[in-house]
Amino acid sequence: MLRDMANPAPVTLVVGDEEFLADRAVGSIVAAVRAEDPGAELHDLQGSKVEPGEVTGFTSPSLFGDRSVIVIRGAQDLSKDVVAEIVKYIAHPADDTVLVLAHPGGVKGKALVDGVKKAGADVVTVAKPNKAGERLDFIKAEVRREGRSISPAAAQALLDAVGSDLRELAAACNQLAFDTEGKNIDEAAVAKYYRGRAEVSGFTIADLAIEGRLGEALEQVRWAIATGVAPVLIVSALAGGLRSLAKVGGAPRNLRGGQLASHVGMPPWKIDRVKRQLAGWGPEGISAALQAVATADEQVKGGGADPAYALEKAVHTIVASRSRR
Repeated sequence: MLRDMANPAPVTLVVGDEEFLADRAVGSIVAAVRAEDPGAELHDLQGSKVEPGEVTGFTSPSLFGDRSVIVIRGAQDLSKDVVAEIVKYIAHPADDTVLVLAHPGGVKGKALVDGVKKAGADVVTVAKPNKAGERLDFIKAEVRREGRSISPAAAQALLDAVGSDLRELAAACNQLAFDTEGKNIDEAAVAKYYRGRAEVSGFTIADLAIEGRLGEALEQVRWAIATGVAPVLIVSALAGGLRSLAKVGGAPRNLRGGQLASHVGMPPWKIDRVKRQLAGWGPEGISAALQAVATADEQVKGGGADPAYALEKAVHTIVASRSRR
């Protein structure tokens, strides 16, 4: 469970190999700083590329008193000189800078973890929920984030349907909270969208369609419908994938690394994947594909007689839109 990030410490060490939770912890700290100062500058760095003196340079007082956030991912790859520099900095951190170190845990880079802890940095541990009970607790916490509650039976049904991937579980909780009514999400509400274990997710279909793999995408749509995946969840995934294309494709060309991640609101790993998917896409094509998905969304929510046909038509349009510049 993540603690409250509303008042981030000058230096925070995020420890854990669960990428989704680590990204969320780091993102919460950045968001808290930006809530206080929307103009705060973000420096998003990779540990293996940080040179000695670089952290000192970024943490030096600004002539204009501007606030900044320094995020170092893969902190286990920091050199000994940089580790010593960071440990020394923690003793007297800058007032206008927040430093966040993300470390996956384990033996590599243990000197950094020990040194940073001893120096007094705040520590946030993000443990992957390996046991079924822990994953159920995760589902309940995700639903609470949306201002809702979920019954134990419904939580178990959702876990059975989606599987143990935290990113997909979080997306499913968000979608259920958005598409269902009432304070509590019960088993019937989950069953409405997940009848039996889904063998394919909407995210898989979205990736195939966006990459222009029409035959595979249509095959997966039919299989998803046959195994009980709710059409509305597939539409949601299609829309999400296209919105990601629009965000990354429309971002200023001079943005790189952490600045781009902050601008589009995505973790670096996702930006890399979206960039690969952008090949063959232009603004006109993305717009046409989004319009097709909006039409499909209306049809699967009662505006059409055949949700499966609506989904297949949307997939056809998405693939055909790739060549439109």
